[in-house]
Amino acid sequence: MMIEPPIDDLEKLAGGNKYVLSIIASKRAKEIETTRRTELATADKKSISIALDEIIEGKVEPSDLND
Repeated sequence: MMIEPPIDDLEKLAGGNKYVLSIIASKRAKEIETTRRTELATADKKSISIALDEIIEGKVEPSDLND
């Protein structure tokens, strides 16, 4: 079973820090849950998966933590 996106790639985007990665992902997942509640009800992905996809695509970066 392959996990997508790969954790190693995600970790590199967070400066090699898994703690920072987890904070970024959880903060973005919470934002997604509050803003896209109806979309998530019919989606086949959970908010955390969407958040990790956004991180790997470069839509969310560690500097966004300060917002």
